[in-house]
Amino acid sequence: MFHIIQNDPEVPPGNITRHLRHLDAPVTVCHAYRNEPLPAPEETQGVIVLGGAMCANDDQRHPFLTQVKGFIREMVAHRTPYLGICLGGQLLAAAMGGQVVANRWEELGTLEVELTAAGREDRLFTGCAPRLGTFQWHHDSFDIPPGAVLLAASPACPHQAFRIGPYAWGTQFHPEVTEEIIRAWCAWDPATRGRADELVAGWRSEANYDATARRLLENFVGAA
Repeated sequence: MFHIIQNDPEVPPGNITRHLRHLDAPVTVCHAYRNEPLPAPEETQGVIVLGGAMCANDDQRHPFLTQVKGFIREMVAHRTPYLGICLGGQLLAAAMGGQVVANRWEELGTLEVELTAAGREDRLFTGCAPRLGTFQWHHDSFDIPPGAVLLAASPACPHQAFRIGPYAWGTQFHPEVTEEIIRAWCAWDPATRGRADELVAGWRSEANYDATARRLLENFVGAA
């Protein structure tokens, strides 16, 4: 069973469930923000941890984050395939000894990411172009934890993806978004409320976005 861990009611799985079902990968969603029990390692083929509006270090306001980070360390120790998206990547970095910094390297919208030499050889990005059109929505960013490998970077945010150990990946970008999600996120802030049409148009213009998202999930399922 593949488990999706949702940290925020307004940051849903988006296209991930569709792609996993197309791959015949059984999937369930655990709503961590509701304090639902996290899955046990022996019940988990792979786990995908989603984003959220909170900071990875915001355990006092969101105590469930402490449990999620403990769960992440357990997944890494068991070599269970792990994919962390945005906050999920930041939580992986924090859980494994890296720093997460608020209000640094902010990005909003459809932006290009370039794979490093290690990223071009990494199994998560097999079959992907060396430059990817990605959707970004973050104010915080992660440093690469000790022992991890940088896989992707962009001019505005040099830490876009990393791997720690053989099976745990974190990305800063969002491969899962849909038009509905983008419009919902734009409504969060007066600065983006009037930009929904522009940001959706930019996302639609990235012709390979959905194919890249599907390829990443195919590769992730293959790792499991």
